[in-house]
Amino acid sequence: MAVKVILDPGHGGRDPGAVYQGRQEKDDALALALAVGRILENAGVDVAYTRTEDVYNTPYEKAVMGNNSDADYFISFHRNASASPGSASGIETLVYSKGGEAEKLAGNINEELEAMGFRNRGIIERPNLVVLRRTEMPAVLIEAGFIDSPEDNARFDEEFDQITQGIADAVLKTTEENMGVQTTEPDRPPLYQVQTGAFRIRQFADQMMAELQSEGFPAWIEADNGFFRVKVGAFEKLDNAVRMEKRLRQMGYNTFITVG
Repeated sequence: MAVKVILDPGHGGRDPGAVYQGRQEKDDALALALAVGRILENAGVDVAYTRTEDVYNTPYEKAVMGNNSDADYFISFHRNASASPGSASGIETLVYSKGGEAEKLAGNINEELEAMGFRNRGIIERPNLVVLRRTEMPAVLIEAGFIDSPEDNARFDEEFDQITQGIADAVLKTTEENMGVQTTEPDRPPLYQVQTGAFRIRQFADQMMAELQSEGFPAWIEADNGFFRVKVGAFEKLDNAVRMEKRLRQMGYNTFITVG
């Protein structure tokens, strides 16, 4: 049976993702996904997409598309961004948790991109991301360099064909290694998160996230429905989320607990 992958170009439509000097993450993500998809199709892989045009779907809808596709792997394409433009560079690949098929795929992708000169920032566990948590197959999210890094952007543009070939090669290598191996991921529990703000403008969300992180909180941003929601932590136990919320409120933050 042919291997099937579903490719997810991050953001789209009214959600541009990270923006830097007129460059939009959603455009780079779509270009990457379509190019990688063409290479994989030519290699005999069955390819599906969450979008092939500039349209918006929520992360949950994308996870549902992946699950309904009966794909063996879910691959989401993104560009990274830093709170202070130009201060960071390199690639990283996010997974729900390490130790499974997703980590193998992420490692192969990072290895290919590192060989092209990108700084390898590693494999990062991000259990709070819907497209990693709600998908029922091994899923990875590629951060293909920083969109606010002139160095990364130059490599992205000048070596685009090599980058897409490298990602496709990593997928093919992983599928060959795991031929006949059951790739369905186990059910994942709901996670409790503490939200501290929701902004229409990414810059304001970045500022709050940087402030929280400087105070030692594990803050992150979820882009959803045109908003950039600043959240702290992702807890399997409600009691832990309640304790985190109490700490934040004592420091003056307006908070509430969400479940994802």
